[in-house]
Amino acid sequence: MADLNGVSEALQRGDRDTVTRLVQEAVDEGVAPKTILDEGLIAGMGIIGGKFKRNEVYVPEVLIAARAMHGGLGVLEPVLADAGIEPVGKVILGTVKGDLHDIGKNLVAMMLKGGGFYVEDLGTDCPAEKFVEAAKATGKCVVAMSALLTTTMPQMPVIVKAIKDAGLKNVKTLIGGAPVTQGYADEIGADGYAADAASAADVARELMA
Repeated sequence: MADLNGVSEALQRGDRDTVTRLVQEAVDEGVAPKTILDEGLIAGMGIIGGKFKRNEVYVPEVLIAARAMHGGLGVLEPVLADAGIEPVGKVILGTVKGDLHDIGKNLVAMMLKGGGFYVEDLGTDCPAEKFVEAAKATGKCVVAMSALLTTTMPQMPVIVKAIKDAGLKNVKTLIGGAPVTQGYADEIGADGYAADAASAADVARELMA
């Protein structure tokens, strides 16, 4: 009998080998891939995300759990594709031009993937044009941008304006990063703000609704 609770618990421990083995066993037993994703990987990552929000675990534990999740996703993604399972939404993600920080962005990417999103990670030092091109190619999506410096924050309104000027009405903008606030998001006309990586998936889900 497939042990999806075991998948969740192993993911929370960061035990990649066990996650990968249990996911493979569940696939071999014919468990629906969406069930494995929801009740195993997403359930485990949701618990880690909640603990991270409450300061019960920290960045290293989240990174280890995310690595374990990637082991399971490596088995599951081809099966999900074969079954025609659509992601809950698509997110274009990047750190803004002039900013080379990526740990926060990488955490956000992992939380989004753990929440069932398709994520296109543009990397760091991304100009507005790069976000706009990716959004045009993707269609309905959330453009999520990170800035870790007060000196690079002014790139965010440039990107928000560029997306609006491009007429991408089915694209929502989401901002975050250490110096960024809800007030700043309101000021520049961004559609959403996430205070931390764990909140980013929740906000992205609201924006896609």
